[in-house]
Amino acid sequence: MSEDLKPIASETTEIIEEQSANVSEVTAEEQPVKEETVDLNNKGLKELADFFQELLDGEDVQKLHKYAESIKAAFYKTLRKEKIAAGFQAPAADAAPSDAPAEAPAEAEAPAPEESAEAAPETVSVNPFAEIERGFKDLYNRYRSIRAEHTAEMEKQKEENYEKKLGLIEELKALLDKKDTLKDSFPVFRDIQSRWRAIGPVVQNKAKGLYESYQHQVEMFYDYVNLNNEFRDLDFRKNLEAKTALCEKAEALADEENVVEAFRELQKLHDEWKELGPVSKEYREEIWDRFRAATSAVNKKHQAYYESLKGDQQANLEAKTKLCEKVEAMLNLEIKDSNQWNKLTKEIEDIQKEWRSIGFASKKENQKIYDRFRAACDNFFTKKRLFYNEFKDQMQENMDKKIALCEQAEALKDSKDWKETSEKFIELQKQWKEIGPVSRKKSEQIWKRFRAACDEFFNNRDKEGGSQGSQYAANLAAKRALLEEVQAFELGEDRDENFTALKEFQSRWNAIGFVPFKEKAKLQSAFKKALDEKFDAARAGGASEGRGYRGRFSDAASRAGRRVLSERDKLVDAFKKKEQEIATWSNNMGFFSKTKNAEALLEELNRKIDIARQELADLENQIKEFDRQHAEDNEE
Repeated sequence: MSEDLKPIASETTEIIEEQSANVSEVTAEEQPVKEETVDLNNKGLKELADFFQELLDGEDVQKLHKYAESIKAAFYKTLRKEKIAAGFQAPAADAAPSDAPAEAPAEAEAPAPEESAEAAPETVSVNPFAEIERGFKDLYNRYRSIRAEHTAEMEKQKEENYEKKLGLIEELKALLDKKDTLKDSFPVFRDIQSRWRAIGPVVQNKAKGLYESYQHQVEMFYDYVNLNNEFRDLDFRKNLEAKTALCEKAEALADEENVVEAFRELQKLHDEWKELGPVSKEYREEIWDRFRAATSAVNKKHQAYYESLKGDQQANLEAKTKLCEKVEAMLNLEIKDSNQWNKLTKEIEDIQKEWRSIGFASKKENQKIYDRFRAACDNFFTKKRLFYNEFKDQMQENMDKKIALCEQAEALKDSKDWKETSEKFIELQKQWKEIGPVSRKKSEQIWKRFRAACDEFFNNRDKEGGSQGSQYAANLAAKRALLEEVQAFELGEDRDENFTALKEFQSRWNAIGFVPFKEKAKLQSAFKKALDEKFDAARAGGASEGRGYRGRFSDAASRAGRRVLSERDKLVDAFKKKEQEIATWSNNMGFFSKTKNAEALLEELNRKIDIARQELADLENQIKEFDRQHAEDNEE
């Protein structure tokens, strides 16, 4: 090195070290302190609003922007919980009222304050939460205005930064044109670099060209001043140290659990890398390969994360599509009673619960699939509400029909025409059974009215029928005497006379008339047995006539006896079974009244009990009528 250049190199080295030290000190002082994260989940509505107000009144726009959306989400989440607790809103997880839509799935975001503010009423709502929400919307709209102003200012600032950096590039060009000594030009060059780094970001679409132009001028300056090896080595060494530190930071990001945050930090490191000057040729490719390898590791994790996220989102979309199809299929069902509606409502609630357990679909599809699901649920509950509105009308129509039957029964209850009126009452009871349910509050009352009219007629008929009892007793005595006569009858030698006598016994038996029903089967069986024994003895000589007659009587009597017993037993068994059903349902009502959806269950049980009571009364009347008229069907 020439003697003339030694003082310059030495002085330049001091200048570089002094400038580098100053830059390092500023960097250390300006290193941002990591802010402590504020926990919003445990704050109440007022605390959230106060915190929002504090941020709005402060001057830290970045902090305001950082917390604004989180405050909004926490506010509406807390607001919903307090509404549910105060009874102003039904929880989505619980069963919805039977005639109203269930709570909407919880995935949709709360409406943006600025969107709903225009529709807000000018008068103060009686709902205290409405005023709280209105105040928060005002704060949020203020934040949006501040954010819009800040964004506009930032864009303006970026344009200004762009113009400033263009000016610095022009200064570099002018510096080269001056061709001053190294001692004079290098401090100016460092000052230009320092001001370049201090200016800040520019608009994105102009950044690349600006940076390339700046780097070109820097390289031109280094080539122009032809720094000596000692000076270049010092500069290259400091750049290498800075770039090595960036490589270490980038490599550490590969182990960061939050892939998205790691990717964002990597972009910042790339911006810093661009601002640094070159390193010596022997390290240039090596240091860049190291930084690129660290960048590649972070990028691969970021890409893999989003690929897996896409797969999960697609699976979520498919799962939610199936749930939509399930609900839409329910809309095509023909539902005729409340049992079906209650069953399907429970299924809808389970589907909504399953929906909330599924994650988000892609940003493009998520709102579409939610709108489809919400529309299907709304249509279901609208259809259900219409059914129950029509059901109420139908119950009123049923009530009118039952009142008409009560009036007919009350008009007939004093009739003395027992046979014809009994048939009319049985027909009225049949019609009653065919009529659908009425309001639970009026069901017992209207049933008691109808039952009272029926009971009054049949009680009167039974009292009046007491005069027939003595006749039945006389017939019973006559048949017992005839039975003894048959048992004592001794067959003669003349076979034809024997058959004639036995036929006469049969004719006399049939002519006697009715006996008490409880005695009939036993008496009939004894008479049949006695007569059969006589026929067996009479036909011992092979008389075909006797065998033929005995067969007809025996078979007919046997079939009649079995049919009477079978039909009456069936009626009695059905009566007992129906009584047991009513007792069981009445007992169960005590348990259902303590459960959710009790109203629908109790209504259904009351409807079943009403129908069962009608059937019970019908069976009772059939048994009574059977006891009166059994002989008419079986005596022949």
